[in-house]
Amino acid sequence: MSNAEKPTAKHVDGVEDNRLVEAQQMSPEELLDAENYITQNNISAAKVAGIADSLNMTSTQYATAVAILFAGYVLMQLPSNIFLTQIRPPIYIPTVMAIWGMFSALVGVVHNYSGLYALRFLLGFVEAAFYPGALFLISSWYKREEMGVRSAILFSGSQLGSAFSGLIAAGIQDGMDGARGLEAWRWIFIIEGSITIFIAFCAIFILPDGSGRINMDWPSNTRWLSPKERVVAEWRLISDAGQVDEDDGNWSYGFKRAFADWRLYIFALTFPFIQVASATSNFFPAVVETLGFGRVNTLLLTVPPYIVSLTATIINNWSADRLENSSFHVMWPLATAIVGFVIAAAAINTGARYFAMILMVAGGHGANAVLVAWTQKTMLRLRIKRAASVAFVNAIGSCAQVFSSYLYPDSSATRYVLAMSVNSAFCLGAILLALFMRIMLLRANKRLGNSETTVAHEMKGESQAEVPGVGEDERLERRENFRFIA
Repeated sequence: MSNAEKPTAKHVDGVEDNRLVEAQQMSPEELLDAENYITQNNISAAKVAGIADSLNMTSTQYATAVAILFAGYVLMQLPSNIFLTQIRPPIYIPTVMAIWGMFSALVGVVHNYSGLYALRFLLGFVEAAFYPGALFLISSWYKREEMGVRSAILFSGSQLGSAFSGLIAAGIQDGMDGARGLEAWRWIFIIEGSITIFIAFCAIFILPDGSGRINMDWPSNTRWLSPKERVVAEWRLISDAGQVDEDDGNWSYGFKRAFADWRLYIFALTFPFIQVASATSNFFPAVVETLGFGRVNTLLLTVPPYIVSLTATIINNWSADRLENSSFHVMWPLATAIVGFVIAAAAINTGARYFAMILMVAGGHGANAVLVAWTQKTMLRLRIKRAASVAFVNAIGSCAQVFSSYLYPDSSATRYVLAMSVNSAFCLGAILLALFMRIMLLRANKRLGNSETTVAHEMKGESQAEVPGVGEDERLERRENFRFIA
């Protein structure tokens, strides 16, 4: 469709077609994230179900099996997000989902830890495409004040996946242990991997699709939107940042702009600090097992903390969007997590320790989605810059999952004092970094308010594409009103 045939922004400014509103509210990526985390964290449930004993693994070998997934996860995230800006999401994401479902199911037939290591590495390598890719797709449809809560709903898939993983594992442990000569932990991987493959097939039909050509400018050419709806979708993003969400196909320009922006490295340093705190989820069933209950009850007791965490995460991000404040909404969950870690390391009472476990899960995960949304709100344009930024931050954050996997040896049970101490220290570091970023963004806003600088200069990048239907004066007016969210 030529520019002459397109409705202009003046014709649609303020208009929100009902079908477009419905499309903006839908986020299929949020439905898929739970399955991503079910397959990523099912090894923690499998430990309670006996995988370490069956494969004759020491606690260090088990920790390596946990950590090696994140080695593959780190390697592929940045290249994957660059690929995603150039190809069709409903083909790429379901394909990698089906592959990781297959790898997960194959874990159920391994007979030694070497085979487990190989499959876990490959599982991380293909799973790397999903989370940063889904975050990028969400940011391609929503404005900044809408992005946080959607990212939280996406991230809450991790808590939902962990909760369902515990429930599924409890059911398998109770009813299928020994079925067809297979231990319960093998059925956990086979069943959950098979579910992933089925959901991957369904995802082909529900993920947003572009025109099928290279260098798609979502959502401006999504096939199931009318021309008017596409322009409304475009204008929403332009009005939010004063720039069209496009890079004119020049991915190298946006990529270089991302790594020339010093704020990327502050976000990338903050995220692993947060990830250390939330890495408890990789060992959470084992931590809960120290309360002294049986296998089935232990797996069931892992569910309530994740439900609390899911609720707290969504409310926290909703508040961050509504108040247009990200920094404080990173800080307070981490402060809550510190309280949980301290109680867990010091208390011997069963009730107090279980309460501490709820705090550490809810607090450790509560800041996660805020930080990745804050990264995209700050590194907003260009599209490739945003895609590279969120993938880089998530990849660096995932490195924390590698070394933190060795903080929970069996010998340190029941209170895991070393792990809880390290978690508390990293939470404090993340709080200080968030405060620093808040100060720097407020200073940038002050410079913008005093006309000492320009949005293009502060954003460290400018769209090279034309804005269809938007006059230069109108675009400049939008830019003058832009302020960073601190």
